[in-house]
Amino acid sequence: MSSSTTVRDARLDPAGLAADAAACAAVYFPYVTGTAATFEEVPPSGAQMAQRVEAYAASHAWLLAEADGMVLGYAYGSSYRPRPAYRWTAEVSVYLAVDAPRRTGAGRALYAALLERLAQRGYRTAIAGITLPNDASVGLHQAFGFTEVGVERHVGWKLGAWHDLLRMQRTLAPDTEPPGSAPAEPA
Repeated sequence: MSSSTTVRDARLDPAGLAADAAACAAVYFPYVTGTAATFEEVPPSGAQMAQRVEAYAASHAWLLAEADGMVLGYAYGSSYRPRPAYRWTAEVSVYLAVDAPRRTGAGRALYAALLERLAQRGYRTAIAGITLPNDASVGLHQAFGFTEVGVERHVGWKLGAWHDLLRMQRTLAPDTEPPGSAPAEPA
């Protein structure tokens, strides 16, 4: 990570939330419109992104990487599945601005902070879904100890083709003991 790159929590005050959500929406936009990295087909507005940030920042985590006042990317944890038995598992995602310098360590810094925060908040397992092919994302996850748990074949139709989704998993905290109090779920 560049010495000028910082990772911070998304701001939840009204002005900070609006600015952070707009920056995240701008980072996400080209992934939605030009890639199959996400199966979302309509880019969320700043207001819609703000709802997502608010929903997951407190219960899971929503982090931004910045350098020289520019948002380089963001990472967040969210609910894996709605049933209560899954409440100790978080789904994780990271997006880097397509015009941000590469190989700065921003993605690694975001994921390190995110995984640490989720473990501190009581989550036991992190799950990632990666549209294939995506060697960079697979490599990032492997570097953080994620292992492949399966491939969902032809589950997403986008950009005129079927796409597979690789599922990867990582333990955040030992699960040998019964869980304590459950992590807070989003409102």
